[in-house]
Amino acid sequence: MLGGFLGAGKTTAVAAFAQRLVSKGLRVGLITNDQGQELVDTAMLRSKGFATEEIPGGCFCCRFNSLVDAAERLTEASRPDVFIAEPVGSCTDLVATVTYPLRRMYGDQFRVAPLSVLVDPERAMRVFGLAPGGNFSAKVLYIYRKQLEEADVVVISKSELLVPGQMEVLSSAIQREFPQVKVLAASVRTGAGLEEWFSQIEAGEQVQRASMDVDYEVYAEGEALLGWLNATVACTVETEFDANGFLRSLAGEMQRRLLEMGAEIAHLKMTFSPEVGLGDIAVVNLVRNDFVPELAIRLEQPAGSGQLIVNLRAEADPTQLAEVLRASLPPVAREVAGLSVALEHLEYFRPGKPVPTHRVL
Repeated sequence: MLGGFLGAGKTTAVAAFAQRLVSKGLRVGLITNDQGQELVDTAMLRSKGFATEEIPGGCFCCRFNSLVDAAERLTEASRPDVFIAEPVGSCTDLVATVTYPLRRMYGDQFRVAPLSVLVDPERAMRVFGLAPGGNFSAKVLYIYRKQLEEADVVVISKSELLVPGQMEVLSSAIQREFPQVKVLAASVRTGAGLEEWFSQIEAGEQVQRASMDVDYEVYAEGEALLGWLNATVACTVETEFDANGFLRSLAGEMQRRLLEMGAEIAHLKMTFSPEVGLGDIAVVNLVRNDFVPELAIRLEQPAGSGQLIVNLRAEADPTQLAEVLRASLPPVAREVAGLSVALEHLEYFRPGKPVPTHRVL
């Protein structure tokens, strides 16, 4: 499993690790996870040609049987040598509720690698009081810190965003608070640190140790502070248009409205998939209030009609998140000649209290 809080760069890392394994001749199966449905992560990974199963409706700890079923479906379809599972970004206590039960019940079928937990470096600098900027409330940060506490390896992802001095300060702060974890820095964009990290995942096996204490009431209250929104939008256009620019404009408009309401953005990610083409997609990410919407994957050619998927997670009332999307779509669509947009699917909610299927202490 590659875990970490919302916006930490898990999906990008999953794709990079999967590609590395494929280049070595291994078959790979990917399992994504979320509280809702219609996931950008799944669309992105499938667009890269990876066999991917999606587990919606709750985190791995509460959907343990679905996780095993997904592994079995992938086994029947493509017989993977390696499964890479990406848990939802608001989930913690994965060792006691996922990896230890896997060992106990299916130990003859799986070898469990060390748990990697990714952190966005600029968000982590704020969490540890090393830099100014917006942050989450205490109960949300309780989940963030618990993710680090149970990690075997904490990976400071997007390491290119920090200068060397900042990296050393952040690494030391994480190590002081969580002395039992190994701290690494890596960047999918530049390739720095990936060899050391991926080699440790491939060669290692999770060492059994005491499960951490988790206050499930605080955990539940922290998750309930987060608003969740998933939507699909049909985009119909008379001629081809710049889908990359459309995604960036929509992300910027939503960001402006979210800032006006005082929401703390955890992750806004969107994909546009043209109806006609070879499966290429455009993907935009926004991981903090003061972050610039970034095209993670761009379409190289203008696109015709297609489908937009929107995943938004923020510390805010979910009804407000829905209002932001509804209010942002029309003015941005009007900027594109002949473009009309129609909401096909919209869900917005707060995650329910986590109730693990198993919890092995």
